[in-house]
Amino acid sequence: MNQFAYVLRPTRPQMLTEGPTEDEARVVGEHFAYLQGLLAAGSLKLAGRATDAGERTFGIAIFEAVDSAAAAALMAADPAVRGGVMRAELFPFRIALMAGGQGVEG
Repeated sequence: MNQFAYVLRPTRPQMLTEGPTEDEARVVGEHFAYLQGLLAAGSLKLAGRATDAGERTFGIAIFEAVDSAAAAALMAADPAVRGGVMRAELFPFRIALMAGGQGVEG
């Protein structure tokens, strides 16, 4: 399996400073459930977000997929991306160090 990361940024930064709309809140909930499903399936290795609410804030999901096409499909299926609440950019990635040593490649 290959590792990938996708970086997420809100399409409407005010969602973080002024609060989400009802639709944004629903989609973010679906996004979180989607990531929980990937974690349970074993493909998601790490997900989180920067805690600031400025223009540079971002979220990241690090996961495994067979190839870049499968990785792009997994990213595109994220409800936050599909729903336009967040925009995402995909990167080939390799975890070099990780607590517990799981998933570390030399």
